[in-house]
Amino acid sequence: MNELNKTEALAQSVLGKELDATECQALAERMGVLSLSPGETLVREGEDRRTLFVLAAGRLCVCKSVGGEEETVYQMRPGECSGTRAFIDGSTRKAALRAEGESRVLTLEPEDFDALVETHPRLVYKVMRAIFRITHGNLMRMNLESAEMRNYMLRTGGRY
Repeated sequence: MNELNKTEALAQSVLGKELDATECQALAERMGVLSLSPGETLVREGEDRRTLFVLAAGRLCVCKSVGGEEETVYQMRPGECSGTRAFIDGSTRKAALRAEGESRVLTLEPEDFDALVETHPRLVYKVMRAIFRITHGNLMRMNLESAEMRNYMLRTGGRY
């Protein structure tokens, strides 16, 4: 996989959506990069890891253990984030992340982010606002999927 420009990848992500070029550069300097091979697991369900992940290139499968079998519940696309809850409150991972193909992931540790509070408070505010939007969007998507499943199962109010 070719060289990754962290600043550019961050700017094109949901996390960097409203950051200006200087802010993207400052945050990108605090981020790491991981390269994953096809099938490689980035984080396991139940793992105690607070890292925030931004998919820069490739595809990641969000997987849950169901009846002892791992099932894909969502496929992340470049620019999407994962691990917002663990990053903010330190809770264990609710799902695993596995590379579907060659993938590149930006990583952000809470300590590296916290270090920006004194020097870039507006950047921290914008990132926290983005994390809220990401989490809210995930919740809305899950509510819609739940309603569709309920309609399907009960065969009322749906198109099934």
